[in-house]
Amino acid sequence: MKKILVVLTNYAQYGKRKEATGLWLGEATEFVREVNKAGFDVDYVSPNGGYVPIDPRSIKYASTEDLEMYNSEDFRTFALARSMKANEIKSANYCAIYFTGGHGVMWDFPHNEILHKISLDIFNNEGYLTSVCHGISALLYMKDWNDEWMIKGKHITGFTNSEEILSGKRNRVPFLNENIAKEHGAIFEKKRAYSEYAIQDGQFITGQNPFSPKAVAKILVKNLKKK
Repeated sequence: MKKILVVLTNYAQYGKRKEATGLWLGEATEFVREVNKAGFDVDYVSPNGGYVPIDPRSIKYASTEDLEMYNSEDFRTFALARSMKANEIKSANYCAIYFTGGHGVMWDFPHNEILHKISLDIFNNEGYLTSVCHGISALLYMKDWNDEWMIKGKHITGFTNSEEILSGKRNRVPFLNENIAKEHGAIFEKKRAYSEYAIQDGQFITGQNPFSPKAVAKILVKNLKKK
């Protein structure tokens, strides 16, 4: 059985600001628990490989289950300390790619050509492109073989403008995901701020915010089990 590729950030701060960020823990742990429960294995990758920083705020809001996984030897080793490098990945081994969030991804996901190529290969092999929260930033700038935005005409969701304002980080991020999604022709869907929401449009499955990774996983599993 093919695996699911979980993409994590290497970025530990808001650009050049001396302010910590990184992976939002629950956006990895909640998704992985759900797909593991359904019998699917995952690999962890980051743009540069190796160390993955955790947004310290996400520890504060982590559930007991999140913290158990965070403290497990497997997660500490293969996700946070020794994540695979993007250029080591063989896309044929994966049925889906999942882009986690946390503000760190806003710097190392959007224009990473290697991650884009992996994603396009998985997509062209009838696999799924999935994301949650700020992870949508990885999808915003992807182009297909015809040099068209892949999200054009697609119903997608991600961290909204209002959620960015409520998070207090509006002036920390290099762009707003909702704005770029619309500029690139996507049909951006959203629900009330910080409420669970995930949608599917063909091979795209996206979640709005940190409360949505489990919902993304459930939709993905449902699709994978049909095959």
